[in-house]
Amino acid sequence: MAVRDPLGATWRLIRWGAALARHDALIPREITPLLPAWARVLAGFVHLFAGRDSRDGRPGQRLGRAFETLGPVAIKLGQVMATRADIFGIAFARDLGRLKDKLPPFPTAEARREIERSLGRPVESLFLDFGDPIGAASLAQAHPAWLADGRKVAVKVLRPGVERRVVQGLDAMRLAAGLVHRLVPAARRLEPEAFVETVARSMYLELDMRLEAAAASELHDIMEKARADGAHMTAPKVVWDGVGKRVLTLEWAAGLPMTDPAAIEQPGMDINALADNVVRAFLVQALDYGTFHADLHEGNLFASAPAELMAVDFGIIGRLNPGERRYLAEILWGFLTRDYPRIARVHFEAGYVPPHHSVEAFAQALRAVGEPVIGRAASQVSMGRLLGQLFEITALFDMHLRPELILLQKTMVSVEGVARRLNPDHDLWAASQPVVERWITRELGPGAQVRDGLREILSGARALSRLVQEPPTSQTVIVERIRTPTWLAVCVVVATCLSAAALVLSLWPGMVG
Repeated sequence: MAVRDPLGATWRLIRWGAALARHDALIPREITPLLPAWARVLAGFVHLFAGRDSRDGRPGQRLGRAFETLGPVAIKLGQVMATRADIFGIAFARDLGRLKDKLPPFPTAEARREIERSLGRPVESLFLDFGDPIGAASLAQAHPAWLADGRKVAVKVLRPGVERRVVQGLDAMRLAAGLVHRLVPAARRLEPEAFVETVARSMYLELDMRLEAAAASELHDIMEKARADGAHMTAPKVVWDGVGKRVLTLEWAAGLPMTDPAAIEQPGMDINALADNVVRAFLVQALDYGTFHADLHEGNLFASAPAELMAVDFGIIGRLNPGERRYLAEILWGFLTRDYPRIARVHFEAGYVPPHHSVEAFAQALRAVGEPVIGRAASQVSMGRLLGQLFEITALFDMHLRPELILLQKTMVSVEGVARRLNPDHDLWAASQPVVERWITRELGPGAQVRDGLREILSGARALSRLVQEPPTSQTVIVERIRTPTWLAVCVVVATCLSAAALVLSLWPGMVG
């Protein structure tokens, strides 16, 4: 999307740069000695604008304070960076983590007015009691409330005027992405403009609570089905009477928030099983259903004994089509089994790597990513970092980084962070293997090949049947003479049966072996 207000966006970019310089976050003094001579001169000039009080703290803390002054879009950018400990480092990501749920709230009286405007009814007509905010984020804040039937609920209310600030901030981000695309050729494979549009779409969805309510309802249904596969995560039910464009009402989340140290100290809590469930729940959502909660940090997770999880905040939902789900499963399975040629073929079949490259050379490059982690302790191997290195090495093979894969990797890194903080020695690969293996067997095993083959044969038979039964036109007199003969229909059925039988027989050894 084009920049709506180029002049305003330019001014806001300048403000962003000034705020970052004022907080010593544009070119942090810690990295200045590592820069070339000409860059050190530039850094010295930028440091002249840093305020004395703003220089305190680590780089991540200073950047977080700068983002807080710049509004919701900058805060959202900080949240994304906070999930990328594999790139920015654990300390830096942890410092930015406060952007997730520790912002100053707006007054309760203002929240009540927003609810009444959105729902078109007094607050008292829906809630017996409406409490002060218990958490405030960049776009909205949450309040406890009680319905007439005694149920406790959480009411999420958008910040007043936040829509205008989001539009203005996204304009600045679009301008910055366009400049990066034109001036930094090495960054083009990261698709900066497409990435900004992905962030923009997710933020627009977050600005309509009705859409978040629909996402919460969808994920609630998916998570309930996934529990049968051992993925112990659920989502609160939506209270539809309390849903409007700027208001979302959900049943109160069970358990304690995982940001509370007491959460893992609850009687009967199994920390290892809880870590397993975080990883498996995400993979089941992504692989089996193609829809996953894409913001699974501790601030959005509640835990209860023995290892139950409840997710909240459904503003960012990731979606994968069947091809992307197969890509993810085969990538993980290929690294688990050290089958690098298989991973290479998946990239080419998916069209991620242009066909003029060599499959064998790409498999060799993949081996350079995978082999260094073979035999290392599970606690030293990061799935998200592995994917990050994979995306880095694919630059040599002209692979453009797709936006949906960025969101997938971001969520995987976040999930890993939660599991590792629960148990630093948690084996992510062992936790993921049952889910990936089940998916591979079901979707790519011999039985699946028979199923897919039969579907293709039957689809072809139906297409042929429709073709020969089409009413003739004035230009197709010859077709009229052979229209819908009984013998042709019989031949189609017989050919279908023979083809199906041949397919089953060809795959029989693999099915029984």
